[in-house]
Amino acid sequence: ALLGMFFLISSGNFLMFFLSLELATIPAAAMANFDLEKKISSEGAIKFILSSAFSSGILLFGISLIYGATGTISFTELPALVNTTPFQILAFVFLFTAFAFKMSIVPFHLWTADVYEGSPFATASFLAVISKGGVAFIFVTVLYKVFQPMQEVWYNMVMLLSIITMITGNLFALRQQNIKRFLAFSSIAQVGFILVGLSSNSPEGITSVVYFILIYVFSNLAAFGVAATISAKTGKENIDDYKGFYKTNPFLTWIMALALFSLAGIPPTAGFFGKLFLLTAGASNANYLFIIIAALNLIVSLYYYLRVIRSMFMDKNEYPLAKINVQLSTKLGMLICAAGIILVGILSWIYDYIQSLSWE
Repeated sequence: ALLGMFFLISSGNFLMFFLSLELATIPAAAMANFDLEKKISSEGAIKFILSSAFSSGILLFGISLIYGATGTISFTELPALVNTTPFQILAFVFLFTAFAFKMSIVPFHLWTADVYEGSPFATASFLAVISKGGVAFIFVTVLYKVFQPMQEVWYNMVMLLSIITMITGNLFALRQQNIKRFLAFSSIAQVGFILVGLSSNSPEGITSVVYFILIYVFSNLAAFGVAATISAKTGKENIDDYKGFYKTNPFLTWIMALALFSLAGIPPTAGFFGKLFLLTAGASNANYLFIIIAALNLIVSLYYYLRVIRSMFMDKNEYPLAKINVQLSTKLGMLICAAGIILVGILSWIYDYIQSLSWE
């Protein structure tokens, strides 16, 4: 799966892109079914592979239409041949659905929560972080370079889907009790914010997206790491089970709190700077209603992230989770994530370095 991701971000034509996507997706479906004794794991894997099959079919049809209209599938040759004829727009819409499926953009997100819930924590975190990050990188290339002549068309698509994705992710995250499903809908909402930065069609847009994905990696891995440790030691996966967790496990509680603060975009965590740069890049098109809607969604997301933090720090529990002994390697990984959450926001040269690479 990881090899597929490497090929994916390096692909220079749509044939290599398709093969890489399949190489990354099919092993991921097997990973989702790794807990063979759990029926929910097999159910999630089946939903993933069926949804992926439909997505692949639509993608191949879109590639065939592009080839029929232009005579090429090369990323370097297509920009000179792409135009805004209805036929090519239809082909682009089909291609777009493949990205939307892999990034869990609404309405192509329906597999996400079930697959995350059924998968082992390691697989769920891989899908949430590596899979989404890899596809986001190649998505930037396809939008900004290959389909640059269609900018007016895809801007409206990205803007509309960004709004729908943020709202849907936030509303469903509000009512989740299972921590995996909670993080699944949280990741869907985060993708909505990534689309805000993507919509700018500028070097700042690329920089803000890459910078935010770096922050997202540290934040999500920290949250999944704590949830995975709790699940492995106690078998508990519901948010209500986290009540009073701080009394017995202060280290894990602080790591989870730091991760959720970053995902919510609260200073001084790096998540605040990531969201700020995404909104600033999105505002470059002067569509202020779009930015206001995104900002309002930020406020909504505060509620459900702080709900988990309040549950751990403030709520009382007659039977709190027992003290969990964390392995040294696990603790080191969590500390690295925590350091990343803080330092990526404070060290401004990281953003400047990404900006220097953006258009090379």
